[in-house]
Amino acid sequence: MIDSHLHVWTLDTFVTGGLRHYSWLGPQHGDLFRSFDEDEAREALDAAGVRGAVLVQADDTIADTESMLDVAARNPWVFGVVGWIRLDAPAEAAGQLHRFSAHPVFKGVRHLLHDDPRSDFLDLPTVRDSLALVAQRGLTLDIPDAFPRHLGSAVRLAREMPELTVVLDHLGKPPLADPSLMDLWRADFLALGREPNTVAKLSGLHLPGVDYTADALRPLFETALEAFGPARLMIGGDWPVSTVGAPYGRTLDVLLELVSSLSPSEQDLVLEETAVRTYGLAVTPLPDN
Repeated sequence: MIDSHLHVWTLDTFVTGGLRHYSWLGPQHGDLFRSFDEDEAREALDAAGVRGAVLVQADDTIADTESMLDVAARNPWVFGVVGWIRLDAPAEAAGQLHRFSAHPVFKGVRHLLHDDPRSDFLDLPTVRDSLALVAQRGLTLDIPDAFPRHLGSAVRLAREMPELTVVLDHLGKPPLADPSLMDLWRADFLALGREPNTVAKLSGLHLPGVDYTADALRPLFETALEAFGPARLMIGGDWPVSTVGAPYGRTLDVLLELVSSLSPSEQDLVLEETAVRTYGLAVTPLPDN
């Protein structure tokens, strides 16, 4: 399989002018509050039998994107990078896109919407202008932690910009422990799936108040299949964030148990082919068994 959602960061090198990057991350996160580098990531992937991954931004800074591209240059197991650009400043975004697109491994962009105070971020004219440039270059937009503030905006974006591929991370963070909110999530989630330019990730499903088991998550998986089908779903381990909930191998085992209910060809889609197609990954196909 290819892990479509993996992070790396090195905290001690990300300080500029006294300002520490990854400002969302602090001592309250326990064991997560440390560096997770490329060597540790490779060890986790090898132990789980994962042949490669897509690195995804974890900070709204150019430094984070540059760091991931440096990691990719040193490690052939990095098949793609989803970085950050200044989406609310189109002229600046254009320059950053020109610069980063020189790296063939640069495949898409993401902004930490859940940490942005602007609930209308995806609807801002400046952001839409920048996303038009993203689409022109054949790059994708990942949307993290969309529910509750941004899932409806994601539907509008996908509908109004059909030329842009919209990737919903973590199934939009469904509120599975709160039945009163699940109907709201489901309505927007199904609406997003009706737009053909959308893809969703089976990732980041260590949800508050929910046991991390295949049985507990099966309703989400079934809704994801209803909305997107196997051809628009891809698997992601969300390492190292997911290690707060379970070791990497356990995180994947639960997802693989869910995926095992599919036919072999459908499993291939979720485990590799959707990621390869969505991000345009240059990956050598595995031989048929």
